Amino acid sequence: MAVKETGVSYYGLSYPEHAKKDFEEMIAHNCNAVILALTEFDIDFWFPNIIEITKVAKDLGMKVYLDTWGIGKWFGGEPPSLFLTNNPGNRQVSALTGEPLPNACFNTPAFRDYFYRIVEKLAWEVPADGFFWDEPHYALPKGIASITGGVADDWSCRCPICQKKFEEQFGYPMPKLLTPEVVQFRENEALETLRVASEKIKAIRPDAKITCCVHATQNTYYVTERRGYDNWDKVGATKAFDVFSTTILNYSLPQSFFVNITKRTVDIAKKYGKGNQRWIMGYFNEPENLDRVKEICHLYDEMGVESIFAWTYRGGHGTVLAAPHALQLWDKLGEAYGEVLDRS
Repeated sequence: MAVKETGVSYYGLSYPEHAKKDFEEMIAHNCNAVILALTEFDIDFWFPNIIEITKVAKDLGMKVYLDTWGIGKWFGGEPPSLFLTNNPGNRQVSALTGEPLPNACFNTPAFRDYFYRIVEKLAWEVPADGFFWDEPHYALPKGIASITGGVADDWSCRCPICQKKFEEQFGYPMPKLLTPEVVQFRENEALETLRVASEKIKAIRPDAKITCCVHATQNTYYVTERRGYDNWDKVGATKAFDVFSTTILNYSLPQSFFVNITKRTVDIAKKYGKGNQRWIMGYFNEPENLDRVKEICHLYDEMGVESIFAWTYRGGHGTVLAAPHALQLWDKLGEAYGEVLDRS
């Protein structure tokens, strides 16, 4: 068996005594790890209990990873951003229309300082095993996000800070078209922010495991060039990352897609000496036959996946993004984990 780690994301955390029961349920569902999805509000308001909840999970024998969930709307996730509320002038900007977008520009000094302070605080005070970079991305302006209609060639970010940095590096004004130089600039700047953050964490907590999770796609036009973190080789080659991870796939996709993405994920991880991780959709969408969850977990195991995570605990039960049969899906995931997890 290749699978050494199985887990789920966990959010809405507040009280250690309640979290303990949830972690015990996760363990009963064959999870040996948990990702704590931390919003800006959680970190600002519930910080003492984040520390205690982490200790509870570790005392139960679980690995704990911290997910800077939705921070600045730069990472994936539904939570609103306190940074955007308090810093409306530090947003990403549409290249073609100049429209401010509801996502922080991570090239601005204000956001980088804010983000670095958060991760350093977490690294110093929370005894977690690592950090999880959750789908970091540039914003897609409306024309791209909808794919149909709007300005099909729009992208971000072309704010004054990005324009200035581009001109300093390339010696001419930043184009409004997504030229190869612009693609290179965006990829490099996007990775630089996370590289620095990861190195700051490791300077404080050398054993921290850093996982970078990028979009799992075969589409290189709308995603690879326009999201910024989807040059898999560049992500894999970043020394500060320990695990290369790719995101959830919808159950409606063909088996060949699951095979292709998983093979590429494992291959990139091996190429650069990283651990690997794949994800299961455990919320919102579910397969017609829940045994499909088992089939995918066994596929991952057979293809050499070391870490399998699902979003999210209990299938999102009680949220607007719950799977139609959330608790049944959760139970099926637990059975699947029990069949593939190597406990040796």
